[in-house]
Amino acid sequence: MSTKPGKVLAISDYLLCMEFLLTDLDNCQQRVYGSSRGLLHEMERRIRLKTLNPHITCKICKGYLIDATTVIECLHTFCKSCLVKHLEDNNTCPTCEIVIHQSHPLQYISYDRTMQDIVYKLVPNLQQNEVRRERDFYKRRGMPYPKTIPNNCIEKEAGSQSSSSKLEDNDYHRSDEQVNILLEAQTTALKQMRRKFIRCSAQVTVTHLKKFIAKKVFNNMDKYREVDILCNEEILGKDHTLKFVCVTRWRFKDPPLKLYYRPKLDLT
Repeated sequence: MSTKPGKVLAISDYLLCMEFLLTDLDNCQQRVYGSSRGLLHEMERRIRLKTLNPHITCKICKGYLIDATTVIECLHTFCKSCLVKHLEDNNTCPTCEIVIHQSHPLQYISYDRTMQDIVYKLVPNLQQNEVRRERDFYKRRGMPYPKTIPNNCIEKEAGSQSSSSKLEDNDYHRSDEQVNILLEAQTTALKQMRRKFIRCSAQVTVTHLKKFIAKKVFNNMDKYREVDILCNEEILGKDHTLKFVCVTRWRFKDPPLKLYYRPKLDLT
């Protein structure tokens, strides 16, 4: 059976038409994709920092978050110094006024490292300026700077100064502000340590002390979660530094800072 010429021409025209449509569609997709990428890029460039300010500023001082600290109960975040000062006379969240804890609200706040990193990345030169202000504050009072200076805030120095700075970085916090503490077991359930008096950096946290006690008492650092540390009969939060404990619980008392440890109470 012979094929009709008209039908052959119709099929070839159809194939040509489809090829043209596919080619045109591909070009159209490329134009749309390119324009959408340009649009997205344009949208990203148009985002202003002030639109994010409500999320990265402290509701107490109205400034950008410094040492961002979050209330565990409601997850509202403030500057650490602002929140601690507020909780000296109150036990509620400054934003939603929920009761954090009836008697020990400071134990239910936690340093929010992720939020602080976000703030430092979003706000130009905020971290460098804050470190500079803190260093000037301690320098005017003849006190050593108690914090570790971030790498991106260290001023570049040439020649011999660079080598000396490397040596200073390896001092294992010996140049930090130091705190004298007395560690004693509160109950006979845990043995007393042979050396009760310890001198260490003010930046040591309660978690560091728990691990130290677990190593000395249980000979197993992994058991640090089984220990509570108390000051003035109050259980200390795991993220509290010794500097924070001294300021809030041992401000008008003579050294050493007296801390007691005991087995963790199971309240479940």
